Amino acid sequence: MSTRSPKQALFAEFAAVAKALGHAHRLELLEQLAQGERSVETLAQKTGLSIANASQHLQHMRRAGLVGARRDGKFVLYRLADEAALDLLAALGRLAERNVAAVERLMRRYFHDRDGLEPVPRDELLERIRAGVVTVLDVRPEDEFALGHLPNAVNIPLKAMEARLGELDPSQEIVAYCRGRFCVLSFEAAALLRSRGFKARCLQDGLPEWRAAGLPVVADAS
Repeated sequence: MSTRSPKQALFAEFAAVAKALGHAHRLELLEQLAQGERSVETLAQKTGLSIANASQHLQHMRRAGLVGARRDGKFVLYRLADEAALDLLAALGRLAERNVAAVERLMRRYFHDRDGLEPVPRDELLERIRAGVVTVLDVRPEDEFALGHLPNAVNIPLKAMEARLGELDPSQEIVAYCRGRFCVLSFEAAALLRSRGFKARCLQDGLPEWRAAGLPVVADAS
C-alpha cells in the first residue's frame, strides 16, 4: 500500500492554492480585495459578474486560504486573507511578462506605450510627500479611495479628470497611482495630464503594494 511522502502532500496543497487562482475573474476579484474589504454585491458590480458567480469564485478562494470573510448583518464581507497573495500575483505577472509573448505585447500596448517615463519608487514618493513638493493623485473611484489612500492624496477619478483639471497645480509635479501594477488608470491619467501641460508620472505600482510595504495609508472615517 503506497502512501504519499510529506513533500507530495505539501505539493498537493500548494497545487490546490494554485488551482484556486486559475480563473481570470478570481484574479480580478483579488485586485479589488487588495483595495480593502468589500461585500459580495460590491465586488460583483465592480467586476461585472452576477452576485451568484462572484460568490462562487470567492468561496473557491476562501477554501484555498486566499480570502477571508465575515458577516455584517445581511451582508458577507470579503478581504484578503494574507497580503502574501499580492506577492503571488506579482510573481505570476513577472513570469508571464518575461516568458509569454502575448503578455509582453499587452504590457507594451496598454502600459509602456501610454507612459514611457520611469515610474516613481515608493520610498522616493514618501520623501517628497513629507517635503510637500509633490501632488499625489489617486485616480480610483471614490469608494475605493475612502477605503484607504496615500497620505495627502487628491482623489480625482480618471473619468472626471478632464472636468477637474483646474483643481491641480500646474507648477507642481503630479504622481498618479491606482489599484496596482496592472491597473491602467494611472497610466492614462499621466498621459492625459502631460498632454495638457502638466508634469506627471506614475507610482511604480499602486495602493496595495504601498500598504504591503508598511508605508502609511489613510482611511476616511465612516
